[in-house]
Amino acid sequence: MPVRFKIALLVLPAVLAGCTSSTQFRQQMEPVAVAEAQRRGSFEMNCPDAKATLLSSETLQPEVRTFIYTGPERAVYNVGVSGCGKRTTYVVICPDNGDNACFDGGSRTEVQED
Repeated sequence: MPVRFKIALLVLPAVLAGCTSSTQFRQQMEPVAVAEAQRRGSFEMNCPDAKATLLSSETLQPEVRTFIYTGPERAVYNVGVSGCGKRTTYVVICPDNGDNACFDGGSRTEVQED
C-alpha cells in the first residue's frame, strides 16, 4: 500500500470530524443565542412578551492561526426580536472555547415601530 494512501486514510477522518463538530456546536448553541437576543430585546424594547426568531447562522474560522496557537471558532447568529409593536435584530456570537456561553456583541439594528 503506498505511503500517500496510508496518510490519506489517517488524515481524512480527522478532517471530516472537524467539519462535523463545527456544525454540532452551532446547533447546540442556537437555543442559547436565541434566548440571549430575546432577553436583550425584551429589555431594550421594554416588552416582556418579545419573541425571538433565528434569521441566520454561520461558523467563523479563527482570526488568529499560528503554528503554536489557534483562536476558537465562533458560531454567529442573526436573531430578530419583535413584540409590543416594535422589532429589531441582534448579532449573537458564541465562541467554541468550552464555556458554552454567548454574548450579543453590541451589534443591532435600531428598534423600529411596526
